[in-house]
Amino acid sequence: MIRLVAKVYGHVQGVFFRDTTRRHAQQRDITGWVRNERDGTVQVVAEGEEQDLEHLLDFLHRGPSAARVDRVEAEWQSATGEFTTFHIRR
Repeated sequence: MIRLVAKVYGHVQGVFFRDTTRRHAQQRDITGWVRNERDGTVQVVAEGEEQDLEHLLDFLHRGPSAARVDRVEAEWQSATGEFTTFHIRR
């Protein structure tokens, strides 16, 4: 298990980015959360198998069809095991 912490920049709010990210994570048994930030970015904290998180990171670089991703800052950390599901934080 490993942790991915990512910040997604671009036109990523109001385009179903959080919901689509949640669905991608749940399909791969990834736990954690996604939320909109006040600065217009989307923050993701996710834990799972490295291969599954790599797939999630690939999605974050594209986003849903209505999104425009300019860049993604990603950091790999040790998993804490604190999550049991993947959800949207408000």
